[in-house]
Amino acid sequence: MEILNKLKNQVIISVQAMKGEPLYEEAAINAMMKSVINGGAKGLRLAGERDIKNAKHFFNVPVIGLTKPDKLPENWKSVVYITPALKEIKEVINAGADIVARDATQRMRPKESLEEIIKYIKISNRLAMADISTLEEGIKARELGFDIISTTLSGYTQNSVNNNDEPDFQLLEQLVKKLDCPVFLEGRIWEPNQVDKAFDLGAYSVVIGSAVTRPQLITKRFIERG
Repeated sequence: MEILNKLKNQVIISVQAMKGEPLYEEAAINAMMKSVINGGAKGLRLAGERDIKNAKHFFNVPVIGLTKPDKLPENWKSVVYITPALKEIKEVINAGADIVARDATQRMRPKESLEEIIKYIKISNRLAMADISTLEEGIKARELGFDIISTTLSGYTQNSVNNNDEPDFQLLEQLVKKLDCPVFLEGRIWEPNQVDKAFDLGAYSVVIGSAVTRPQLITKRFIERG
């Protein structure tokens, strides 16, 4: 509960870069983590053992940990790739993450079931965060024992088509009404007023990524305006 209390009504920043991108370098990621914490971020969402370990060593904020492949598969909308199996779950836990984020969508899983994953996270005394894309997935994840439900994958799966650049406020509102656990809003958050709206709708925390830590995507929005 102490970890969750630190994150209530707070902004968490997802500091991530894909392998091969300029900001993937260790010094660059560390600098971004320090910068966003200096700016007021109360938590970090990080991918990979290296960055999770560095965050726990240098900073005193809750860390949401996950893994991603070095390169997204071509069929990324139809496969599980965020902390997909027990091997990756163990990697994230051993690195020191306080919260383990895991794809909890209805897509086909490579190995262990969600039940097995949840059991291991609980035994390891970590909080389990479900990245979902639909209301049904959120309800199912909570029934399985996930501590946190996040809208992370809304619009990024075959079951959740989204044709606009807005956060999924409708899904957030539905989850808040249906569930008895913290619900995080994540995905397509670009403006401060969207953060205000999320908290007005009952979001426990808001996770922001690209709008802060992906300069190539921020630049692209300006170049491809209108």
